[in-house]
Amino acid sequence: MTDSPSQLAPAPKRHNKWLLLIAAYKFIQAALIAAVGVGALRLIHKDVDDVFSQIISGLRFNPESRLVNFVLDKASLLSDPLLRRIGVTAFCYAALSLAEGIGLYLEQAWGEFLTLAITGSFLPWEVFEVIRRLTWVRVSLLVVNALVFFYLFKVVAIRRKRPEAVAAE
Repeated sequence: MTDSPSQLAPAPKRHNKWLLLIAAYKFIQAALIAAVGVGALRLIHKDVDDVFSQIISGLRFNPESRLVNFVLDKASLLSDPLLRRIGVTAFCYAALSLAEGIGLYLEQAWGEFLTLAITGSFLPWEVFEVIRRLTWVRVSLLVVNALVFFYLFKVVAIRRKRPEAVAAE
């Protein structure tokens, strides 16, 4: 008696839900950073102060607030070459985040290593920023990125041990 094809087919591989969640985070991050790049490139050859003033008045912010004055002061520093550099840098980083997300979604080792390396490289800077000025946004980003880093470190460590266990059997 032969087995039916349904009995011979391997069970479909289930995705690691945490890797999928991290991949979704990376996809959202890539989209937001790409939006920054588009915004920077759209400001080229425009009066940035005027554009920001229109946005601020359209959003009905208090024109005398510290935040508005800070934004307008910094907007005056933006030149066309700087906007181009911001746009290109944002697109490069968005592409890198997209690659991380794809690698994690496909559960590829290169995606895990890439995300581990990039996330780990930003952790010291995030710790410094939290120490310099404590805000809930900075602490939240540090906690999320630290959790991602340690989880991926665990996944990579388990993956490295698994082939040794298989070879021993």
